[in-house]
Amino acid sequence: MATDNAVVKFNGLNYADWSEQIQFYLGVYDLDLALLVSEKPVIIDTSSENERTYFESREQSNRLCFNLMRMIMAESVKPSMPKTESAREFMDKIKEYSQSDLADKSIVGSLMSELTTKKFDWSQSIHDHVTHMSNMAAKLKTMGMDVSETFFIQFIINSLHVEFGQFQVNYNTIKEKWNFQELKAMLIQEEGRLKKMKGHSVHLAVHDSAGSSKRKPGKK
Repeated sequence: MATDNAVVKFNGLNYADWSEQIQFYLGVYDLDLALLVSEKPVIIDTSSENERTYFESREQSNRLCFNLMRMIMAESVKPSMPKTESAREFMDKIKEYSQSDLADKSIVGSLMSELTTKKFDWSQSIHDHVTHMSNMAAKLKTMGMDVSETFFIQFIINSLHVEFGQFQVNYNTIKEKWNFQELKAMLIQEEGRLKKMKGHSVHLAVHDSAGSSKRKPGKK
């Protein structure tokens, strides 16, 4: 069962989207029997072949449901998940958990950890990177954890790739401090400059390589 980077991982707040996604995946592969039927069948000596086949199908569904639900879940919330052998009961308890105070504490910790350790790696634009960080800070504020702009700006500065090293040095040496919108605008400008430099370096490397290949052996 393949998943990709667009998968919505359960983080304590997004139960509705997460459960809809789980049911979709399992339904597509016809493995949602354990979620549709709550009562577990019992096999006895006189059970028919069809009953045994149904039992095995449900057991397989139950096992795969568990595996998928735990796989598409943030690591920070896994330790708090309920202990049960029923996939359907597991999903019901997760719904209860998502509405509890315990979830709030876990989510705050998860968001703070991601906000303070997140790194820009060129897999997305700098605009999307800082916007995502801004959304995390906004979520924290709604949960009573207000991150001051000074700290938030520093988190963004610390998250930058090593190629932004000179930008970080320049920012830390100036007297005036930018607000979020000013920082984002400057970062977008710096991103453009760095991309142009990369493109120029690639062009020079290709040109030099082509020139070298044209030289005859033994001549410089």
